[in-house]
Amino acid sequence: MTLIIGLLIPLLGTMLGAAFVFLMKDEMPLRLQKTLLGFASGVMVAASVWSLLIPSMDMEMSKGSMSVVPAAIGFLLGVFFLLMIDELTPHLHLGADKPEGPRSRLSRTAMLAMAVTIHNLPEGMAVGVVFAGAEDGLSNITLASAVAVALGIGIQNVPEGAIISMPMRAAGNSKWKSFLIGSLSGVVEPLGAIGVLLLAWLLMPVLPYMLAFAAGAMFYVVVEELIPEASNGEHSNLSTIGFALGFVLMMVLDVVMG
Repeated sequence: MTLIIGLLIPLLGTMLGAAFVFLMKDEMPLRLQKTLLGFASGVMVAASVWSLLIPSMDMEMSKGSMSVVPAAIGFLLGVFFLLMIDELTPHLHLGADKPEGPRSRLSRTAMLAMAVTIHNLPEGMAVGVVFAGAEDGLSNITLASAVAVALGIGIQNVPEGAIISMPMRAAGNSKWKSFLIGSLSGVVEPLGAIGVLLLAWLLMPVLPYMLAFAAGAMFYVVVEELIPEASNGEHSNLSTIGFALGFVLMMVLDVVMG
């Protein structure tokens, strides 16, 4: 039961954020948008370090100075994996006029949803891999720390859900359509987590690499997309404050629940 709840928490966070479309008449205020983008970045960075990279190296502690090798390799593979998806998938970032990836006839709404879906893929993988480690018992990852990762990602998904549904509403879509598309962008997370869990028997021998892989993919999203969007234009200081709050919250969750 705990596993099911853990897998659903990130999706519920996205749906909660998408529901902001029913509470706000116009587009999300820029100050709030900047703060939430920074907050999401802080949560993802802290989760990558405390919940993924450190456990990856701890699992290889018996190898001494070589314990960092799986973490380094996995991290770089995660970055290049997201880079490849970014190059091969047509998508549009929040506030951008020109889409990225191959040319496509998809609508702006669809490409904006695609960008958030790309964000959510490594988060789903991260949830899946920490639960796989907790269930297997071979790592020092506890079930409580796995739930902490899911909860932290779920919290940072609240602004992501709002950030995608609100512009859709402002573009003329109905509230329910905006909510539905915003919510569906988070479906990839439990699907990605379930995929990792189904392959757990195959992935356990390379769990240190997989933990670092998820961390690298999440770092790519933060550095390539979230931080530039948060720091561009006015009120970038609010995104910095949001980053600090998100980082501390995720760090506390991991230490207290781990």
